[in-house]
Amino acid sequence: MLSELASHNEDLGRLLERGYALKLDSNYLVVRDVPYLDHARQLKIGALVTKLVFIDNVRIGPQENHEIFFAGSHPHNVDGTPIPNMGGGARSLSLKDSSIAVERSFSNKPRNSAALENFPNLFEKIESYVTIISGPAQSLHGVTPLTRRIDESEMADSVFKFHDTLTSRAEIGDLAQKFKDEVIAIIGLGGTGAYLLDFMVKTPVREIRGFDHDTFYIHNAYRSPGRLTAEELGQRKATVYNGRYDNFRSGLVVERRFIDASSEAEVGGVTFAFVCVDKGSSRAGIFDLLIAKQIPFIDVGMGLDRKPGPLSGMMRVTYYPRDTGALIRDKNLAEMVDDPEDIYRTNVQIAELNALNAALAIVKYKQIRGFYHDDGSWDHLLLGVDDLHLVGQSW
Repeated sequence: MLSELASHNEDLGRLLERGYALKLDSNYLVVRDVPYLDHARQLKIGALVTKLVFIDNVRIGPQENHEIFFAGSHPHNVDGTPIPNMGGGARSLSLKDSSIAVERSFSNKPRNSAALENFPNLFEKIESYVTIISGPAQSLHGVTPLTRRIDESEMADSVFKFHDTLTSRAEIGDLAQKFKDEVIAIIGLGGTGAYLLDFMVKTPVREIRGFDHDTFYIHNAYRSPGRLTAEELGQRKATVYNGRYDNFRSGLVVERRFIDASSEAEVGGVTFAFVCVDKGSSRAGIFDLLIAKQIPFIDVGMGLDRKPGPLSGMMRVTYYPRDTGALIRDKNLAEMVDDPEDIYRTNVQIAELNALNAALAIVKYKQIRGFYHDDGSWDHLLLGVDDLHLVGQSW
């Protein structure tokens, strides 16, 4: 991967030719074997880390700023004084390679021009910082940062087929790791389920299994995200959604299958599920299956009414934990029988409500997994369409 990137990016190629010990870690470039002096003028070895902003899978864009991360203590001059004008401060950054422990960041503008805020390219940035940090160590100990130790074994276990630059830019790689072993089931790909699938596809879970037995018709396009092509109409939803996301990530399989209490094989290994069905009788069988298999899940629902005038109603998100799912089911928070007068199944112009219901569900899931802070105030949420008033209940 490193060699391929170097062939498409001249500045990265120059760093390789110069002899720096480079490796990739997610969307960061790591320059290892950077010698420096500590406060006692003893030789230490650190590493520079900078974000890479990808234009596509092989082209790297300009550096966003002149800052850089450093794995090591503050570097010192030959006389034992701290190297000045480094800015920054104590910082931590979680990389996949745990042997590289970022301790701080530096902020030093390009030396050649006070007017420049950013370095013209990646090569100039690395050269500038290495000169400042390693110069004293090279002078005192005769060492060099140019060890030519290239590490091509990028720790690339990403499910995404394009670089996830938002995670590195936000410096939340450690939080994203919370999803790496997750196997998610989304049962029902109607309006809310389709939006949940779209959100989950962009979440770095290991595997997503979608289940829906129905065909994709024109009304489905009015409450599902993304494009519509004429060729999709009349195909099975499984075919449509597999095709839409195939070029975005791996680990996604959408099956044309009806899930009920007998579907043990289909949910084997699932760590969390979303139930997005609008028939109470179908929901009952799915609940039986998930509770029996001790799979935690979130059930979503929507009830809309039309009296004279506009639509009104409520959205619901309910969490059923692994160990207490049966107890929550007995609270009768979700319908287990079919309502023949439910307007939700006939009205299709509610994409915004489907998307909002899905968003609330995935926020709750990410709270459960520790990605978002959870103050424990709700496991069962009702949102009124009329006044957008939220009512939450916790277990």
